[in-house]
Amino acid sequence: MQLAMIGLGKMGGNMVERLIRHGHSPVAFDRDPAVVTKYQGIGATPAKDLADVVRQMASPRVIWIMVPAGKPVDSTIDTLLPLLGNGDILIDGGNSFYKDSIARAERLVAQGIRFIDSGTSGGIWGLENGYCLMVGGEREAVAHCEPIFTALAQEGGYAHVGPSGAGHYVKMVHNGIEYGLLQAYAEGYEILSASKRYPELDLRQIAELWQHGSVVRSWLNELAVSAFDKDAKLSALKGFVADSGEGRWTVAEAIEEDVPAPVITLSLLMRLRSRQDDSFGAKVIAALRNEFGGHAVKGS
Repeated sequence: MQLAMIGLGKMGGNMVERLIRHGHSPVAFDRDPAVVTKYQGIGATPAKDLADVVRQMASPRVIWIMVPAGKPVDSTIDTLLPLLGNGDILIDGGNSFYKDSIARAERLVAQGIRFIDSGTSGGIWGLENGYCLMVGGEREAVAHCEPIFTALAQEGGYAHVGPSGAGHYVKMVHNGIEYGLLQAYAEGYEILSASKRYPELDLRQIAELWQHGSVVRSWLNELAVSAFDKDAKLSALKGFVADSGEGRWTVAEAIEEDVPAPVITLSLLMRLRSRQDDSFGAKVIAALRNEFGGHAVKGS
């Protein structure tokens, strides 16, 4: 099946390669011509710009957008829209906010263009293992694109979860859960690392042990084995943890729906704390403890 992939980063590029392996015919575009050339070398049809993408495709066109959430998605849609025809399909496979996806679908359907939001999970391992795809959109459009989804997904890893926005809604909550899981592993391994009673604990050994019959075994913990194998003390890393929005959106949705979500909320706040070399809030606490109780403080 012919389709286009716009954005050939770590996810988009690997998705192009996986689609080629499964017999599809992708037209590939990225702002970096060298990256386009790389995927041309394994069988993708190169495009020099978005207009060239559209020119090379037969109707109804299927165009997958794999660019950062927010303005880059809208900018890409704005450029494509005058070039598209009735019945063409746009798929946003990035981590867009689900309310933005609902608005985009409403805007596009009014102009005869169908829109699908695909929450995409699998990271850099998706090329070999297959992705998990949480797809939202109009049923007929999703059915038309199903050969693409089944090629990208691992067995059982694709579902049409609901109407427009549902795919990105499910992916948002998925990533919120991920925040909590990562924080729990982080806290557990930090306790082990900090132990004064057992200072020689081998974190890599323990992580590997937990992968065999333990209730905390998981793919994330398997990745911990790999990380500790590369750097037993993680000494080469700075403890700065970014967030790309989904955790914030999940917390906001929990508040909107009156759902208590303390684990996800606190895991988000811990990410914010990780970006502070020296917390001003902690300084305030230290100063107040010194003021009311004469507790010792440390100088900067």
